[in-house]
Amino acid sequence: MNYIDGFVAAVPTKNKEKYLEHAKLSALVFKDNGALKITEAWGNDIPTGEVTSLPLAVKCGEDETVVFSTVVWPSKEVRDAGWAAMMEDPRMHPDNNPMPFDGKRLIYGGFDVILES
Repeated sequence: MNYIDGFVAAVPTKNKEKYLEHAKLSALVFKDNGALKITEAWGNDIPTGEVTSLPLAVKCGEDETVVFSTVVWPSKEVRDAGWAAMMEDPRMHPDNNPMPFDGKRLIYGGFDVILES
């Protein structure tokens, strides 16, 4: 089965277009390095919980929107090699593709797919 990277971030709402530009370039680099599919989703119905929630997890401010992203890889091995190559790719350097959000509040991780339906 595939391997998935998942990301959650708080993006300043005013930076939606800048984020989309960043995401489009990043998607090209991901695909050039073996990713099968990239999904970027701009939140519009994200409740804030009392104990846990996506907005609380990324310390989302009133002027920010929660973004949820996934990258699908054919395997963890391809993903690991792809990430290593991406870290060396000049298109991913902050001067060429700056993150239009606070990367310190980005949550991410890799997941083994256990069910596809």
